[in-house]
Amino acid sequence: MALRLYQFAISHYCEKIRWALDYKELSYETTTLLPGQHIKTVRKLTRGAGASVPVLEHDGEVIQGSFDILDYLDRTFPDKPLTPADEPARTQALEWEKRLDAEAGPAVRCYSYHHFLQRPKIVVPLLAAGTPFYNRILLSLAFSRVNEVMRKWMKINEKTAEESRKAMEGLLVELAEIYSRQPFLGGDSFSRADLTAAALFAPLFQPEAYPVPWPKPARIPKEVKDWLTQWQPQLQVLGKLYSDYR
Repeated sequence: MALRLYQFAISHYCEKIRWALDYKELSYETTTLLPGQHIKTVRKLTRGAGASVPVLEHDGEVIQGSFDILDYLDRTFPDKPLTPADEPARTQALEWEKRLDAEAGPAVRCYSYHHFLQRPKIVVPLLAAGTPFYNRILLSLAFSRVNEVMRKWMKINEKTAEESRKAMEGLLVELAEIYSRQPFLGGDSFSRADLTAAALFAPLFQPEAYPVPWPKPARIPKEVKDWLTQWQPQLQVLGKLYSDYR
């Protein structure tokens, strides 16, 4: 059975898996779901285990969550491994991935959505990317409810957005300092830790390989634009990883 990835196009956790599949040169198919409407599909796949994406389906196996999917891919397709074989490097890479998943992923999501949910004409095409065109219409018509549900589900508000901004800044400073001394986060080769760092921050440097219609600079909220300008040097460190290995 072919590899099939159930995803949101906009999700940076799903980008982790798209990147890993491409890095390993694996053939796969995607099923791009609309946030909200995805719940029934994913719960059926996981037999009620949860409604989050990404979910990978392969040879009767269903694996949910980017960390577990990377484990599965390295175990099942060992060529071009993303998990270091050397034990100290392996531990370091896995610890970095877990930390970035827990800290960077939610922070980037919360900060970005707090500002972009205030601009439906920008965020609707991002949420509906890769799905049938009529989903843009449906999301636009129901946007006040979409905004309410997303903010409640992800605990997005002024306070959490500010906390997320500070968390991102702390991580960016730390990552830039580490990459100034060494090329990779774990061991002497590109690993799942580096992939995770660049993928989870990717929405902030908006790479072309990411399958969504990024807003033009003039449409980015001023507060976000000013922040991106200030933190461009640190983001470029991750952008280079992305361009070198994606």
